[in-house]
Amino acid sequence: MKFHRKKRITPEISMTSMVDVVLLLLFFFMVSTTFSKQTQVKVKLPEAAGEKSEAVLEMIRLTIDANGVYYLEDSDGASHELVNKKAETLIQALRKRHKPGAPVPFIINADGKAPHQAVITALEAANAVGFNQISFATETKPEQ
Repeated sequence: MKFHRKKRITPEISMTSMVDVVLLLLFFFMVSTTFSKQTQVKVKLPEAAGEKSEAVLEMIRLTIDANGVYYLEDSDGASHELVNKKAETLIQALRKRHKPGAPVPFIINADGKAPHQAVITALEAANAVGFNQISFATETKPEQ
């Protein structure tokens, strides 16, 4: 009996299809990844004489920049910009954070050059939601 050996073919890995798969995976992860932008809002607070207040564990902090844009601080400490400058949007955002019956301090960090109307709108929104303890953040004046 004569056995014929078949010619052995050396296996090859097709690099073209592997590169295609890797690029498709890279593209998929780039498209599906959400990029979170956690930046601190730069606000130049006005100065006032007085003493520093005691630290409070839970508070709701609203920041108003020089352009009148509202930033509401979450419980994790990150500030998130509201969609627009309308009072209704601000009231809805404050209602999500406010717990009825709990006296939580509401602090407004308004830039010294913020429009007066933006600050008044914030005060009206806080009143409409039911905040009783409203205060403004300031920087202490340097000693002369």
